[in-house]
Amino acid sequence: MGPLKGYTMIEMAGIGPAPMAGMIFADMGAEVIRIERTGMLGRKPDAVSSRGKKSVAINLKSPEGVETLLRMIEKADVLIDPFRPGVCEKLGIGPEQCMARNPKLVYSRMTGWGQEGPLSQAAGHDINYIAITGALYAMGNRNEKPLPPLNLVGDMGGGGMLLVSGVLAALLEAANSGKGQVIDAAMVDGAAQLMWMFHGFEASGGWDATQRQSNLLDGGAHFYNTYECADGEYISLGSIEPQFYALLVKLAELPADEFGSQMDHSQWGVKEEKLTAIFKQKTQAQWCEIMDGTDVCFAPVLTLTDATKYEANVARKTYIEVDGITQPAPAPRFSRTPSEVAHGGHTVGADTRQILKSMGIAEKEIEVLTESGAIE
Repeated sequence: MGPLKGYTMIEMAGIGPAPMAGMIFADMGAEVIRIERTGMLGRKPDAVSSRGKKSVAINLKSPEGVETLLRMIEKADVLIDPFRPGVCEKLGIGPEQCMARNPKLVYSRMTGWGQEGPLSQAAGHDINYIAITGALYAMGNRNEKPLPPLNLVGDMGGGGMLLVSGVLAALLEAANSGKGQVIDAAMVDGAAQLMWMFHGFEASGGWDATQRQSNLLDGGAHFYNTYECADGEYISLGSIEPQFYALLVKLAELPADEFGSQMDHSQWGVKEEKLTAIFKQKTQAQWCEIMDGTDVCFAPVLTLTDATKYEANVARKTYIEVDGITQPAPAPRFSRTPSEVAHGGHTVGADTRQILKSMGIAEKEIEVLTESGAIE
């Protein structure tokens, strides 16, 4: 009963941010149909991102397979294209062909470099997209090489979430205009948007973009950092505001005369060294007893496994188990139309017959398509 119940979305099988977007739409109640290649029948795609989705196997090298997909698109609200620019056009399922069948279709395209530009046909990954936006340069230790932040900034934040917001906006507009449109969601554009705050900081003189680990939010500040504990585990601090910093000084029993002048950059390094020594005097659990839940802005640094067992996460049911796999619960949370995981991931082609029948394709036609190899 999620907020997108009643919408049908067709997701062309891909990796990374496009499946993530499809997962979010499925959690929100949309019927998400993942189009897989034939020859993979019975295989199971990524167990988390495929949750809640139906799987249809179509041979898009077959004219009959292409026609089958176009007939499905006539009944869909959204198409998710995860391929390089021009691939869908070559297959005969580009925006022109699809929107001729369904003028209200939201045709969403997910790429790294964008549909146009000198890099549009080049291969790339998250690390490359964030490299040209200044994001990668800003991450890592001072005087050391930049450190990739997993693939969260380019693929997921700059890609998947950008696609989600674009599709939702286009669906709202289509409800008023009756017309669909093409969305060019590029990870490089999304990563650039995620850097908005640091452009503002630099413009106001509050950020040195030429230095790593030298600024407020990049590990340069002693009060916005991570520290090792006596047991080898780590804790995190985010005591930016003066009142939160004052509470840190109190609860950690820091010498007030040594930890005054919070924003004196020239003293950050010295204070970090002192805090390093102090936090090594107690275990992570002991520091949690002292600071967890306070306005210090404190949290233990947890592994993926430990995160699922953390008391606050358990209380909020931040994680769920689907088909024996622990994974993040649907988010955000809606008061009236809650999202949910309808089922775990289906094997490739498991829903081909049922989906085609639901879209008005007769049983005899399905048999012919199966025998010809157009579907599986």
